[in-house]
Amino acid sequence: MRRDEFLKSLAALAAVGALPLSAQAATNLKMMIPANPGGGWDTTGRALGKAMVDAKAADTVSYDNKGGAAGALGLAQFVNGSKGDGNALMVMGAVMLGGIITGKPPVNLSQATPIARITSEYNVFVLPANSPFKTMADVVAQLKKDPGSVKWGGGSRGSTEHIAAAMIAQKVGVDPSKINYVAFRGGGEATAAILGGNVTIGGSGYSEFAPYIADGKMKAVAVTSAQRLPGVNVPTLKELGIDVEIGNWRGVYGAPGISEEQRKALTERVLTAVKSASWAEALKKNDWTAAVLTGPAFDKFVDDEFASLRAIMTRSGMV
Repeated sequence: MRRDEFLKSLAALAAVGALPLSAQAATNLKMMIPANPGGGWDTTGRALGKAMVDAKAADTVSYDNKGGAAGALGLAQFVNGSKGDGNALMVMGAVMLGGIITGKPPVNLSQATPIARITSEYNVFVLPANSPFKTMADVVAQLKKDPGSVKWGGGSRGSTEHIAAAMIAQKVGVDPSKINYVAFRGGGEATAAILGGNVTIGGSGYSEFAPYIADGKMKAVAVTSAQRLPGVNVPTLKELGIDVEIGNWRGVYGAPGISEEQRKALTERVLTAVKSASWAEALKKNDWTAAVLTGPAFDKFVDDEFASLRAIMTRSGMV
């Protein structure tokens, strides 16, 4: 085969993702992070981008933070600005689904392209170090006495910690619509509010608060998992007699209108990254649980999650 024919063959194979990633043309990926810096989506997106570069699944990854409305603002920018772009990814997860259900934004997640679920994480509820309350039981007692006096701080409206707060209220006999939930645009803002004592109790993924819990700047009082988290001496809500369990998973989507070949290529890049030593290190550092799911199984998972969250939020008076 002549050299020019050989090069044409390579180009054709690369176009459909049939070549190993290392043999394909340079790839400069763009990562939309629909949240402000400092939170779970930001940490996830940047850790995934680093793993992709380290694993040679991409040459470079650039990041664009656009926080607000449980990710809906970033989703709108992604949907409207990335059509047909096979090198674009967006971080998303359970929080975005909850925000879409409550906020009913003009754009919908179904306009983008599902790629993969990558992690799962449970939330922790914490008190500021100088809080007059010492336990979740103290918080619940005050909630029963005066629901509005307990300020719950966390992510955007419809986030898993918002849903958990509403579920806790319902389970202890308080009207969920009466809870005083303060939504923040990113994990950094929520952390600052808790450290400053500007909220009564705060919720987020355990990894976001772990350094402050370790330093004694926050007191962890409950986790939303079925069993205690490994190596974490914090009681579950169920242990405390509150029948609430809810997880926070995260994943990535591709741009609207990409071809099946582009979707497969993006999926392969993500799968290469999550098998890397760099990603294993990120999982350990952030106390994330690997929860990889791709293809039709991920499509169905998202549909089922929408239905489940909508049911929970309706029962809790949030919809």
